Amino acid sequence: MEAASENKRVAFVTGATSGLGLAISRSLIDIGFIVYGAGRRKPPLDLPDNYVYVQTDVALDESVNKSRDFVLSQQSHIDLLVCAAGFGISGSIEDTPIDSAIDQFNVNFFGVARVVCAFLPGMREQGRGRIIIIGSIAGKTGMPFQAYYSASKFALEGFVESLRYEVRRFNIEACIVEPGDFKTGFTGSRQKIIAPESPYYNQFERVISVQEHDEIHGLDPAKLGERIARLAVSKRLPARLTIGPLFERLAVWIRRILPDAWFEAFYRMYYHL
Repeated sequence: MEAASENKRVAFVTGATSGLGLAISRSLIDIGFIVYGAGRRKPPLDLPDNYVYVQTDVALDESVNKSRDFVLSQQSHIDLLVCAAGFGISGSIEDTPIDSAIDQFNVNFFGVARVVCAFLPGMREQGRGRIIIIGSIAGKTGMPFQAYYSASKFALEGFVESLRYEVRRFNIEACIVEPGDFKTGFTGSRQKIIAPESPYYNQFERVISVQEHDEIHGLDPAKLGERIARLAVSKRLPARLTIGPLFERLAVWIRRILPDAWFEAFYRMYYHL
């Protein structure tokens, strides 16, 4: 593959074995990328030869560095880095053990930082590269009973803003994409940390039912994959891009202009709080 890929674009995508990461990988392959798909579990069997599975745990330095070394041993360059690995926990702040919150950040935030830091030296040396970080609309407005998930995504917003300033002179671009609700396995794999005897339990059940309904009836992940593929070959990367159902994109826009008290009242009504 090495000789044949000299003139082909190469991408490393985390979280690429399912959900949004897999959809992004498929779309990148469709436009001619060789994709090194990173994940802890093996991907589906129906992927083309241009998809190379790389077993990776973004929560471990050794695993990330080993994956980087493997990719760079096969390719002379890396054009695109997409960080899509992540998971969600839900529950009240009071009921969530700090160790669980740390695990959330170790994947969703520090996992991104590990991957970016691993691949940046190579991008600097080649004098070009693009980095697309998959954040969330939950990183623009706090979600009830998803405080630590929201916080991890809020952290990525600041991370990408800072990164853009630092790498600009090396001809490296960075962008954060903020998806809304897409129909993936994310809903079923979310960790719910709350007990029936919790004083927050009834409220939690009402809120999570609304959130899961929106996710289950969300957009097809292929739509996000196609949008990321177009973004990957666009003339310039924007600082951020919100992708999702119109109602959710509108909510992000409204959040910027409404007084806090008004927006909180809207969220309390929407989530039956």
